[in-house]
Amino acid sequence: MNTILEKAKRYLTDENYRILVKAGHGYYNNIPDKEFLEICFPAWLGYPLNLDNPKTFNEKIQWLKLYAREDYYTRIVDKYEAKLIVADKIGSKYVIPNLGVWEGVNELDLKNLPQQFVLKCNHNSGTGMCICRDKNSLDIQKVRAELQRGMKQDYYITGREWPYKNVPRKIIAEKLMVDESGTELKDYKIFCFNGEPAYIQVDFGRFTKHERNLYSTDWRYMGFASLYPTNENYIIPKPVCLGEMLDVAKTLSKGTPFMRVDLYVIGKDIYFGEMTLFHGSGFERWTPFEWDEKLGEMLTLPEVRHE
Repeated sequence: MNTILEKAKRYLTDENYRILVKAGHGYYNNIPDKEFLEICFPAWLGYPLNLDNPKTFNEKIQWLKLYAREDYYTRIVDKYEAKLIVADKIGSKYVIPNLGVWEGVNELDLKNLPQQFVLKCNHNSGTGMCICRDKNSLDIQKVRAELQRGMKQDYYITGREWPYKNVPRKIIAEKLMVDESGTELKDYKIFCFNGEPAYIQVDFGRFTKHERNLYSTDWRYMGFASLYPTNENYIIPKPVCLGEMLDVAKTLSKGTPFMRVDLYVIGKDIYFGEMTLFHGSGFERWTPFEWDEKLGEMLTLPEVRHE
């Protein structure tokens, strides 16, 4: 009851919180993208959005959402098509094998899948995902219900990341992969500006306490972060295949103003995770704030605006 009252009080007294709650409930779903971003950006980040002369990283991400629109980007954000792109550009050895692909929940067939696997939608981020470690104990009805919820999600509308608008929806089954921890995969997210790797964000502890550390391309701990806390005391060894990881990211990000290339490492082997054009949808606070400005200086926007 106290939590409900606290939320109600905050809704009445905190305009930014009120905007985000309304956005989450679809209140702004029918307004144009530019207007939506101008309303929600300051509510998330605490400063107004300047699209005429964007300076910060997050401002420039919003600009890219609105004006740098290439048809190819829809294939990049499609988790099924992205694997085909990666296999074509750098080789299938980097791709986590698909165990099954279905057009919808009604076609889903788990009987031929192994004891461990991952199910996910190809058009969103997280909603509907199932990480199965023991098929015998899987609640099939719950899995189907969650996947149905994921398949219905309009991921474009949540942050106006327009490439998600036209992704043909699928359900993918993948091999379950774990690293030396035996429980998860550390996620190496390589920030690339105009096809050049600059920083590497490593996410870890997602099933316990989610943290992330950022490193330079020569593996110096940087100490800044976004959304989740950084942990200087958690030592992440320099990957033995770091050079190859940077080459992979450089190849995949070529031709884009900004791309985050997510990779996994198991032993000496590298596996592709995803390609992201709009880190955090441009709504994640950088700590300290100066990094929002520093990263913004590194992001050169294209000259052509696609209205």
